[in-house]
Amino acid sequence: MQRQPGITRVDESPAAALYQAHAPIILTYLRRHTPSREDAEDLLLEVFLAAFEGGRVERLPEGERIAWLRQVARHKLADHYRRTNQRLTAGLEDAVEIASDDEAMIPEQVALQHEEEQRLHDAISRLPDHQQLIVRLRFAEGMSSAQIANALNKNEGAVRMALSRALNLLRSLYGEY
Repeated sequence: MQRQPGITRVDESPAAALYQAHAPIILTYLRRHTPSREDAEDLLLEVFLAAFEGGRVERLPEGERIAWLRQVARHKLADHYRRTNQRLTAGLEDAVEIASDDEAMIPEQVALQHEEEQRLHDAISRLPDHQQLIVRLRFAEGMSSAQIANALNKNEGAVRMALSRALNLLRSLYGEY
């Protein structure tokens, strides 16, 4: 089959590669936090639409893409619950479906994901304590710079600078592994 010049197949695009590489992990996260598979799939679509909008995620280094996608997924999930004013609940039938979704993940993917998470954890543990705290508050707790500044009784600009320095140091520490 001959291809016309200037037309690329969808499965060869960077967007398709990004989706194929990270969608299963993001979907599993969303599935664990939504009452139905349909809600999780809708949110997954929103996450990747945000990623493809303006090509933001494509400009990130490969190692930062999954972190960015996870953060967007958390925000989309929070927006979803704000809109629907629902609580995080799952019935017994949903729990069986969630468990079967996890079994679909290739064991190698799970192992690689755990290795990367351990590398990141090790790199974070090498940061100074105050930088660890700011990184944890920003990314694990999802707090904004203004919220962190308020919680730590610091200037927002100082928190932003500390976060920037922490992330730069974290990149270099993460690269050493």
